[in-house]
Amino acid sequence: MTGRRWLCLGLVAGLAAGSASAQEALRPYEVVGDAIPASLTGQPGDAARGRAIVGTRQVGLCLLCHSGPFPEERFQGELAPDLRGSGSRWSEGQLRLRIVDSARLNPATIMPPYYRLDGLQRVAPNFRGKPILTPEQIEDVLAYLKTLREQP
Repeated sequence: MTGRRWLCLGLVAGLAAGSASAQEALRPYEVVGDAIPASLTGQPGDAARGRAIVGTRQVGLCLLCHSGPFPEERFQGELAPDLRGSGSRWSEGQLRLRIVDSARLNPATIMPPYYRLDGLQRVAPNFRGKPILTPEQIEDVLAYLKTLREQP
């Protein structure tokens, strides 16, 4: 494994949250096939807020592994799929499951579960017992990814 991949795994592991008692605080959702068809909030997200989450290194850290239409960001990842075309490649529900817990689709993924708390290891102290993103933030990211229709 390359040094960059280990760095990514280490940073992602530091983001992940983990606490069985806090899992009760998560809003319930249902996985149907390869998707979570229903919104976690019951309302659509805001694409502008979603772009800010995806495009900055302070919240989601998406660009650590992904690249996308962010000309203002000099260094973008090469470990995961380009985000361009996400809205064409996957349905809303499929995108939601990939954000919430992509390991449900690919157990070997290095993408962190942004809304799962159980079964995680080496959790950064400030993320113990809480998900990386709130349900509102997940819906915002989803709203933004749905706008990305152009293929790389």
